[in-house]
Amino acid sequence: MVQERVQRRLAAILAADMVGYSRLMRADEEGTIERQKALRRDLIDPEIAGHGGRIVKTMGDGLLVEFPSVVDAVKCAVAVQEAMTEREATIPEDLRIRYRVGINLGDIVIEDADIVGDGVNVAARLEGLAEPGGLCISDLVYRSAHGGPGLRFEDLGDQQLKNIPEPVRVWRWRPEDKGNGKSPEVSPGATPALPDKPSIAVLPFTNMSGDPEQEYFADGMAEDIITELSRLPWFFVIARNSSFTYKGQPVDVTKVGRELGVAYVLEGSVRKAGNRLRINAQLIDAETGNHIWAERYDREIADIFDIQDEINQAIINAVAPELVSAEQKKTRQKDPAQLSAWECVMRGRAHVWKLGREDARIARRLFEQAIALSPGSGLGASDLALVHFLDAFYGWSRSREQSFKDMVKTAENAVAIDDTDPMALTILSWAYTFAYQWDEALSTIDRAIALSPNFAPAIGLRGAILACADEPDLAIATVREAIRLSPRDGFMPYWLMGLFWAYHSIQDYEQAVLTAQHAVRVAPDNPTFRRQLLVANHMLGRKAEAAAALADYLALDPKATVDDSRIIPSRNKQHLERYIQILIDAGVPEKSA
Repeated sequence: MVQERVQRRLAAILAADMVGYSRLMRADEEGTIERQKALRRDLIDPEIAGHGGRIVKTMGDGLLVEFPSVVDAVKCAVAVQEAMTEREATIPEDLRIRYRVGINLGDIVIEDADIVGDGVNVAARLEGLAEPGGLCISDLVYRSAHGGPGLRFEDLGDQQLKNIPEPVRVWRWRPEDKGNGKSPEVSPGATPALPDKPSIAVLPFTNMSGDPEQEYFADGMAEDIITELSRLPWFFVIARNSSFTYKGQPVDVTKVGRELGVAYVLEGSVRKAGNRLRINAQLIDAETGNHIWAERYDREIADIFDIQDEINQAIINAVAPELVSAEQKKTRQKDPAQLSAWECVMRGRAHVWKLGREDARIARRLFEQAIALSPGSGLGASDLALVHFLDAFYGWSRSREQSFKDMVKTAENAVAIDDTDPMALTILSWAYTFAYQWDEALSTIDRAIALSPNFAPAIGLRGAILACADEPDLAIATVREAIRLSPRDGFMPYWLMGLFWAYHSIQDYEQAVLTAQHAVRVAPDNPTFRRQLLVANHMLGRKAEAAAALADYLALDPKATVDDSRIIPSRNKQHLERYIQILIDAGVPEKSA
């Protein structure tokens, strides 16, 4: 039997996907469908045909198109995106239809009218990297189309795309980067510009053992750290093939930063002596050469792979918050009017984590500024939901009920924009908790952890949710895990709220006191933790400590009453009523003075 020959050809593949399709459909299903049909009929399909493209298939909110010419594929994409921007300009910002587009040049396999293969898969992954209204292309497309469309492209460097074995060099075009007939602004070999978000290169770890066997271990350490950091969407991580070009060379960190276009460099070393292993790691500011963080890990060698996993995770959990902290410090030195969207989010988080009323007001302004600067990107959206939470929880808004509703709606919009962002999913799960939607809260936080298994904010908030859902033992273990993973995390106050509630549920007030004291040290101006300290000390019969905690609580919140605690989302009403009664017995006013 003669096998049918597989049909292949080289083609430019364009993948496009509508941004926030689910959100738009929820807002106006019929209107969205009609506008999408009109856009296809009047703009998209004619442009594709005019540039020689063939629509392979449509996927509801997406398109797959092949072109015989790379130049025509890029020209078509830009023409559509620019026309879409003009056409949708009169539509309210949150209702505008926008597409992300990715283009790759590759070998495709023909299956009836469909096309498959790695070339198609890469195009789809590139589309996911594009901004709303923007375009990302592979290096093959860039080099093939260079000098044709006359557009400005930004070099994003090597990117590790999901389910694609080898890194792909990516170039980005945005609506504001319109062509002017000149060559692209960034050309191969030029110094890349710093990305908007924290950027890092992980250099190969140095083997200082004189043992060739440890070379594999050292390389594996760096590769695993690159992989894990790449899972976090708010970091720009240089792919292994670029950072490993420095292997075996004397390294000038500031030069590496310039050449790779990164703000931070992580380097380390491995030394084996007998049955002991020593690993050093350090995070460095590539602009100044200053050390931001350094740590040494000493281990007895048992299972080398277990040690590698343990230390890799320890480094990730230390480096991620240090990067965020360093970015926050940098933003403090800038004029607020000059901040990028990412910088607004970084500065805003520094305020919102303090859990203070004035800080929340400042954070709101910064998150709204981020959303205005980068509409449709999701930056600032989930963070704004936390401001709504604070307004509701502490009664700072005119309507607690409306603020809780705004929290859920804002968090859901953030996830609709990007349902692979573990931070957005984490905050949405917290919103569902205060809406008493227990199943949705736990399933959403589990999605966040599935996307990023060691994302400490998600793990810690899962513990807090479990405490509210009347699973105290599991809650205690989960929050403890998060604290071990990230002992300086900005979400620590939220975790400790949950941890205290778990101890209150099982009436372990010795541990409850220790937890509240920890929380007071983390957020000294927050009344919640003084209230918790009051409850725990009262139950232990420590009258002087309870009186001091009551005085501090009322000083921080002069209008406080026991009713403020009734909004705690406790699945077990008996635990909540016991807590309320303790507050009454301890002297908290039942009504406002």
